[in-house]
Amino acid sequence: MRVDQLLTEGLTRSFEFFPPKSDEESAVLETTLGDLEPLKASFVSVTYRGGAASRQRTFDLVTRVQREGHLSAMAHVICVGHSRAEMRELLHRYREAGVENLMALGGDLPDDPALRTSEFSYALELVELAREVGDFAIGVGAHPLGHPRSPDRASDRRHLAAKLAAADFAVTQFFFRASDYVNLVEELAALGVTKPIIPGIMPVTTLSGIGRMAEMGAAVPEELSERLVSAHARGGADQVRAEGVRAASELCAELLNLGVPGLHFYTLNRSTATREIHRTLFGV
Repeated sequence: MRVDQLLTEGLTRSFEFFPPKSDEESAVLETTLGDLEPLKASFVSVTYRGGAASRQRTFDLVTRVQREGHLSAMAHVICVGHSRAEMRELLHRYREAGVENLMALGGDLPDDPALRTSEFSYALELVELAREVGDFAIGVGAHPLGHPRSPDRASDRRHLAAKLAAADFAVTQFFFRASDYVNLVEELAALGVTKPIIPGIMPVTTLSGIGRMAEMGAAVPEELSERLVSAHARGGADQVRAEGVRAASELCAELLNLGVPGLHFYTLNRSTATREIHRTLFGV
């Protein structure tokens, strides 16, 4: 089903994966897909980092999920490294394969400078091209704390409002305070945005993850960092993991009480933490 239609029917629960690069990663993903199947996700999304090999891996995984018919799949497409002709061809391939859902993103700059060129400046242009190619349900990214490359929060919100005028919904970068989500929605509403904003969830399960989250543009609040450090003092890595899952479950419960349109879980291709959070929230 189309994600925009699913969002009209009630709360969505979705999971995000990345395409495996090796037999070992493939085996991990197969286990994860099997473990998560009983949770009956509304849809799954598949990331794409750029380059021909990654593009094909994403295409293969998305079309496989779609073909098997158990889940609705959403393909990530990005601006970086693409000409308009390349992207138009890829979008036609998705349409021919029956894929109806896209996540249009700017994309992270790859390590290889040769892959950084692009005929797209902003994700909005990618949304507009997808509209030309076919009748897709299109999502865009949203950053509650502001995109790392935005000069300021006000301009970030204006650009996001323009994207959402053309797209159908947004999925946020992960965050750790419900107030960050509330502020995002209220600031967009002040700009006339009424499209659904799905919060993205990723638990912090290691102390080293605190630094990684900040590098990804979603700094862990001091109060959560203190909870994790205290947990480590009590029982080491296992306690940190348990506390991180507990904190993410609390955030999700608060968001559900606020009436969010869905919950989107960044799984990193592993299921355990996601299943634990889901069980706490929904008993499954």
